[in-house]
Amino acid sequence: MTGDWRKDRIGTALRGENPTVLRRLGAGFAAIGDVQFLPGYSVLLADDPTVERLSDLPRDRRLAFLSDMDHLGEAVERACRRFDGAFRRVNLEILGNTDGFLHAHVWPRFEWEPSDLVRLPVWLYPRARWSDAQYALGPQHDRLREAIGDELDELRSDA
Repeated sequence: MTGDWRKDRIGTALRGENPTVLRRLGAGFAAIGDVQFLPGYSVLLADDPTVERLSDLPRDRRLAFLSDMDHLGEAVERACRRFDGAFRRVNLEILGNTDGFLHAHVWPRFEWEPSDLVRLPVWLYPRARWSDAQYALGPQHDRLREAIGDELDELRSDA
């Protein structure tokens, strides 16, 4: 995947040009992560690029964003459980320390992770994992992308 969409993730999502977007949700966009050293890693992007933190949103939009985060987390959980019997859980995080726009991370966790990292925050993984080409999002993740999207559709129809 190439292009300037990484410089404006939300703007390109709004224009339909962000190739990582899985689905448009109520208050944002479900997107699969650029890096997949933990397969299924996804991100919820707020649908307003000027919003920097959860508290910037009015209460109803705040609750909608958190509901979207819940749905994306459950969709990732369901899809990862189906694809990998070593799936353990999903970690949900709203950090905002690097990117200046509201987003939430959805990290699947697995039993096969290195024993020194499996119970630690994902951010403690070696920096090389974040840039190693073998973990970059690509066509090999298409089935997982589709499964997460299908689970989001299923959750939306159940609501």
